[in-house]
Amino acid sequence: MRIFYGFNQYYMPQNIVIKTNVHILRTIFGVGFFLVGVVATSTGNLLGLIFCVISLLFFIREGSEIDLKRKQYRAFSDFFGIHFGQWKELPKIDYISVFIATERTIIYDFVHETEVKNKVIVLNLFYNGNQRIKVYTAKDKEDAFKVAKQISEILKIDILDATEAESKWI
Repeated sequence: MRIFYGFNQYYMPQNIVIKTNVHILRTIFGVGFFLVGVVATSTGNLLGLIFCVISLLFFIREGSEIDLKRKQYRAFSDFFGIHFGQWKELPKIDYISVFIATERTIIYDFVHETEVKNKVIVLNLFYNGNQRIKVYTAKDKEDAFKVAKQISEILKIDILDATEAESKWI
């Protein structure tokens, strides 16, 4: 996880950008696919272009951005530093919630279907009672609380720790 801040002349945060880290193996596969594609294309095999295009998918990162000056937010996909995502109006945030969820992935092959479940920690910004904006997903509890504390300090909101059987305010 990386969290970036844009500051104005008085060093007040103007925007919050939270990006997921790209695993080193994902980067290696991306570079590998690209190199295979370039070599295949240079030898006259047009299938190499497909490898080059597929390699670009390995470099896409997900994230969230909050623009405090314009009071907007968006979930985005980052492609080599360029963010793609729809801006929405940021409502008045009541609190940030940190809780454990189950992430499900379904893997298909020709005959079978397999479901893989992973525990993840999700950060949501709550507004208007039970409306929420998903801001961040982490695999590490400590990392999730670090991000939650940074966001709560900037937005001046409370943190609800819902990772245990009984929720508590921090």
